[in-house]
Parts: sequence; structure tokens; C-alpha cells
Amino acid sequence: MATIFTRIINGDLPGHFVWRDDRCVAFLSINPLAPGHALVVPVEEVDHWIDLAPDLLTHLTTVAQAIGRVQNDLFEPSKVAVLVVGEEVPHVHIHVVPFRTLADIDFANADPDPDHGELAAVAGRIGAALRDNGHAAAITS
Repeated sequence: MATIFTRIINGDLPGHFVWRDDRCVAFLSINPLAPGHALVVPVEEVDHWIDLAPDLLTHLTTVAQAIGRVQNDLFEPSKVAVLVVGEEVPHVHIHVVPFRTLADIDFANADPDPDHGELAAVAGRIGAALRDNGHAAAITS
């Protein structure tokens, strides 16, 4: 059975996408830790990041870095965190989270019911900034 992320990638479930290429996608978390919290997910279903092909892992981190740079500019956080946990969905995903304090990257503090209009607006801002930074081919909105 397809993972929830594959279902989002395939359009069976909605997602607020900020990146799509032939190897990965990025969309905003539906349980964000902070505004702009994005997930970078390979199209290929791989359960554990240590099982990724090295070139795919490199691609995912390159995309995460591009998104992190934009988040840094848009949200002016203290830092942008990159978290690879993988406990909740058996499909590799890299959390890219702008944060000000460590409490901002505590999953116990995730928003369980974000406003989808706000998520769409944030996705649009991130997409526009990525487009402005030379990534127009991968921008979906």
C-alpha cells in the first residue's frame, strides 16, 4: 500500500507543494512546528534514510538547502533546522524548519490544525522566492 507521502505526491491527497522534480518533492507540513516548515520527500518510497542511494541523498539535501535559504530570508529565524526522524511515516522525509528556540523544533509543539489558507499563502511565498533564486523549473505554484 502506498504511503501517505506517495498519495500526496500522486495527487490523491492535497498538499501545499513548494518543489517538484523527477526525484523529489517538497511540501509544507500539515502539522507544522513553525511557519514555513517543509518536508523534502523522495518520489521513490524508501523507509530509512540510510538506505537511500548516495546520489539521491545528495539531491534531497541540496533541495533542503535551497528551501532553507529561502526560509532564512523570509522568516528571519535564528537558524533553519534539518531533521530526519522517520518514525511517523515509513517514507524518508527531511524536515526543514525555521526556528528561533529549541522549543520550535519539539514535535510535541506541532500545530495539529493549521489554517490551510495560511499554508497556501506561505507555500506561495516560498515558491516565489525559490523561483527568484533560480529554481523556476522545480516550482509548482
